[in-house]
Amino acid sequence: MALPKSRVLIIDDSASVRQTMKAILEEDPELEVIGTASDPFVAARMIQDAVPDVITLDVEMPRMDGITFLRKLMHQCPVPVVMCSSLTEEGSETLLQAMEAGAVDVILKPRVGVADHLAEHNLQIRDAVKGAARARVRGRPATAVSHKPEKKLTADAMLPPPNARAMSRTTEMVVCIGASTGGTEALREVLMALPANSPGIVVVQHMPENFTRAFAHRLDGLCEVGVKEAQDGDTVMRGHVLIAPGGRHLLLERQGARYVTSVRDGPLVSRHRPSVDVLFRSAARNAGSNAVGILMTGMGDDGARGLLEMKEAGARTFAQDEATSVVFGMPKEAIARGAADKVVPLGSIARELLLASTR
Repeated sequence: MALPKSRVLIIDDSASVRQTMKAILEEDPELEVIGTASDPFVAARMIQDAVPDVITLDVEMPRMDGITFLRKLMHQCPVPVVMCSSLTEEGSETLLQAMEAGAVDVILKPRVGVADHLAEHNLQIRDAVKGAARARVRGRPATAVSHKPEKKLTADAMLPPPNARAMSRTTEMVVCIGASTGGTEALREVLMALPANSPGIVVVQHMPENFTRAFAHRLDGLCEVGVKEAQDGDTVMRGHVLIAPGGRHLLLERQGARYVTSVRDGPLVSRHRPSVDVLFRSAARNAGSNAVGILMTGMGDDGARGLLEMKEAGARTFAQDEATSVVFGMPKEAIARGAADKVVPLGSIARELLLASTR
């Protein structure tokens, strides 16, 4: 017996965008678009008749902006929301506010009429919406949705597997963190709990282009550790966090006794760029037992293979637990593969990270 489809409401003031989003989402047999609305007032009336499982919400709309509507919705009728916008550097701060207000994810608004753009992003859009359907929103139980994985590239597309020989320990440790749906707020909680002398950290959070720079800047102002968007050749240093730029893969490389980042173009790996699997594999190859791997909330399985490779290379590995994950997809897959040494709640990740890096 087939599971019920996740019902989606699209809110956008552009008729062409509403039409395009509807067509993209309805290509997936797990999704059903139950309506489209040109502004939040129209949407509010529709929600009174039928509460959707997921809402895609534009930021800039007439009569009421998307952020204001999101805050009202989270207070009155919590529903998983995916913010959908033509993302620019200037709009990144607004979308960060949306995540803090309760949005589950952010996707780029498709540019209507540009076939190449739609071909590249339609699968990511559907994945984001399906991930939101599973999300816990302020105590709302996750929706049971089947997810049939489509053919996808592995980290082999970017670099060969690590060899079987574990790397010898040095005094320098590096921490690699991967996250997706729900990860922006989860990362904020982890990084804010770290002291200024924490080990060097590299992060892959699935995000669109331009969003990561604003995200890193926001965290830098909140945390004792320094946070910045990674650039090619950055040194991984104690007390600093480097976040993969949206749309680029982030790899860890070793130069003598220090670690540096390599920012590269390349194909989507595990349907993502940046991919957690790519970062984790590079850590397994180049850091071995000098690394700590942490896989957090997110849909799908990106990072599960890489975390196992890190463990086999001698790294300490952790997965976020189900109770504190917005979407228990990536951590669940890692646990099932035996990739995690320990399963920990979100509130304990910072402490476990520090303990593991001083072993």
